[in-house]
Amino acid sequence: MEGGKWRNSIISQLQLRNKRETAAFQDIISFQSRLFDNVNTLKNENLQLTLVNERIRYSNTESISSAGGAGNEKIQALEQKILNQQEELTNLHRRRGECSQQIINLNAQVNELEKSLKAKDVIISENTALIASLRAEIQLYETNMTELHGLNQVLRDEHQALQIAFAAIEEKLRKAQDENRSLVERLIKYKSKDADKMNEENEHFIKSSNPTAFLINTFGRVSFGKKSDKVKKELEEAAREGGSRSSIGSGGSADDKISDAMPYYSTTLPTTVALRFDAHDGEVNAVKWSPTDRIVATSGADRKVKLWNVSKLTAESRGTLVGSNAGVMSVDFDSTGAYLVGASNDFASRVWTVGDQRLRHTLTGHSGKVMAAKFLGEPTKVITGSHDRTLKIWDLRSRMCTETKFAGSSCNDLVTSDGAGSTIISGHFDKRIRFWDIRTEMSANHIVLQGKVTSLDLSRDSNYLLACVRDDTVQLIDLRMNSIVRSFSHESFKVGCDWSRAAFGPGGRLLAVGSAEGAAYVWNTHTGKLEAILKDHS
Repeated sequence: MEGGKWRNSIISQLQLRNKRETAAFQDIISFQSRLFDNVNTLKNENLQLTLVNERIRYSNTESISSAGGAGNEKIQALEQKILNQQEELTNLHRRRGECSQQIINLNAQVNELEKSLKAKDVIISENTALIASLRAEIQLYETNMTELHGLNQVLRDEHQALQIAFAAIEEKLRKAQDENRSLVERLIKYKSKDADKMNEENEHFIKSSNPTAFLINTFGRVSFGKKSDKVKKELEEAAREGGSRSSIGSGGSADDKISDAMPYYSTTLPTTVALRFDAHDGEVNAVKWSPTDRIVATSGADRKVKLWNVSKLTAESRGTLVGSNAGVMSVDFDSTGAYLVGASNDFASRVWTVGDQRLRHTLTGHSGKVMAAKFLGEPTKVITGSHDRTLKIWDLRSRMCTETKFAGSSCNDLVTSDGAGSTIISGHFDKRIRFWDIRTEMSANHIVLQGKVTSLDLSRDSNYLLACVRDDTVQLIDLRMNSIVRSFSHESFKVGCDWSRAAFGPGGRLLAVGSAEGAAYVWNTHTGKLEAILKDHS
């Protein structure tokens, strides 16, 4: 029974295949069959005619004499008929060959069409799958876009709330500054009165004491001298100046105003070396005072940052900060003195804790030497400037770069102009000083100088900027007017390298900068006078 089933199955499959393969050519096959029938018919007719022809010839030989001219005509007609039949047969053979060739061509075309149909079926299936995946992807993107719209709205609301809070805090700050200004003015008046009173007492004391008495001024500082007209004159001038001195800019900080109002509290001009010590193996690239302790940080070409206690006029080593793989070009303390950041030639910056001298963070991402690194308003943010023509802002909590600013020129130094760290000033190889607002990507404006900018320093009140320039000058810039107000130069002063540092004195009345021949030049920022040339370096 089973044997019969598979036989029937094979037969039915063969019939289906036969039907599928012959149905398309049924007309051609039937046409060819008719041609074959016609050929057979014509062959039979030709054979019969040949027989008739033979009979006629045979009869003609017998009746040739009697038939005469009429028989010849009949023979010619028959011969003509035979020729016509042969010609028709030849045409039929030719048509048969043409039909066979046509059948072969049609078979080839059918095969090609079947292949093309299969290829198109494959393409259709692939495109169908691709369409399905693209629809799923579109659906996913639409979902993400909806979520992002919601998140964007939340951020806008938060930003608006923060702006309102910022405006309120700014108003409180303005009121506090106004109150502080009035308190400072009152304090200056009281100090001026105290100065006048104390100077009168000093004058009375000078008249009644011996020639070697010591004088105590209003600031608790002690000075020794002989009783002379010179001392009296100096005390009188100091008393007169007490109420009239003011800081460089009208918008100076409270510390600057108080210090300017106090006689003898201005920065003392250094004249001799107080302390000399070997800090590094090789060049010393940077020096920085701690804002809270009598500690100095130095960095050098020996890849180290060293801490020194100089409170007793001796250089007592407080530790060495290691981890850099190349010379350290810049060091900076945070406002609390607890952290120190160093910029290195190995394309990285590092943050150490001063107390335990441990390396806390390594900031990598620049593709060139890092020339400057500063804390940005708080100990958790650092800004770095590099030879790769970028500035990068780092968040030490997330240990990543949060923003990159493209300056277009190598950065040699930078400063932050306010306590919040919202404004950054950078000095560049292309002779420009650029001003950046960290809330925007592009620089707000810039100042073009006559040479490459090697260093920047900011006055205490953030009103004045000091720029050391490779055209052998130091420029004093008033940031309120955004213009150069004074230029300092001397025939023997030469800026020796692209990282020569110029700095304000504590009171802002003096500035100091190193020269290529090993001397330190000190200028008065008010008068522009060269106060001293300190030639103790070899």
